[in-house]
Amino acid sequence: MSSENAISATDPGEPRAPDIDAPTLRDPLAEALRLIGLADGQGLQVRLMGGLAFHARCPEWTARVERERRDIDVATRAQDRKALTAIMAGEGYTGDRQYNALFGHKQLYFVDEARNRPVDVLIDRMEMSHTFEFARRLTVDKPTLPLAELLLTKLQIARINRKDILDGLALLSEYPLESNDNGAVNLKQITNLTSSDWGWWRTVTGNLDKFRHFHETELQPGELDFRRPPRFDVQDQISALRAAVDGAPKSLRWKLRSQVGDSMQWFQEPEEVGHGR
Repeated sequence: MSSENAISATDPGEPRAPDIDAPTLRDPLAEALRLIGLADGQGLQVRLMGGLAFHARCPEWTARVERERRDIDVATRAQDRKALTAIMAGEGYTGDRQYNALFGHKQLYFVDEARNRPVDVLIDRMEMSHTFEFARRLTVDKPTLPLAELLLTKLQIARINRKDILDGLALLSEYPLESNDNGAVNLKQITNLTSSDWGWWRTVTGNLDKFRHFHETELQPGELDFRRPPRFDVQDQISALRAAVDGAPKSLRWKLRSQVGDSMQWFQEPEEVGHGR
């Protein structure tokens, strides 16, 4: 179920830029929603992720005005890969043939040549510092990944940066923590990972500590502005999420790995692969 304060996939966004002869839209969020709308029209499951998704779900967050140069990141299922590739080609996007041939089972890469704007497509799962599956959850919400998975895309980053922390704080400022997906961050989806995998727990709790510290000591004026009070106290949200993650029963695998602790690296180093055409 989509939240009431998410941008609709039918939002027309900005008009096409008159200075470029291209079928795509200048504003990357409007363009991403346009592509998702085209995919919806063909019965495909394509959802927005990445930084733009947080602006879609927090439309009153003033930081969205700084997004013009952002890349587009979307998620889809393996069974929709071929049809989505056809949509991208039909809309003027150029696929990286070598990359897509090598990694197309898990990720695709396209470029809007006219605007020099890349599009990354993740298929079935996210594999970065940690791995989680999203294919079976794409029907839960739109136009983005479900809120829990969207937050997990940031909480899983072992070497998190300022922008990623701000994205996470914005989401926690605007949505409740519940045990369902009805316009809320589904705690069960998060604790299922952090209770079965100590590495997930270690990164998530470490990042929640960073969220708190950043909000208390490093947040700059205007960085988390909605032109109104936030819907939720973000410090309370961080505390509630941390309590849920720590309080959920842990698996035997989790307990055994916890004995090793930080002496062994608990996350993966994301692989950097260059792109051609």
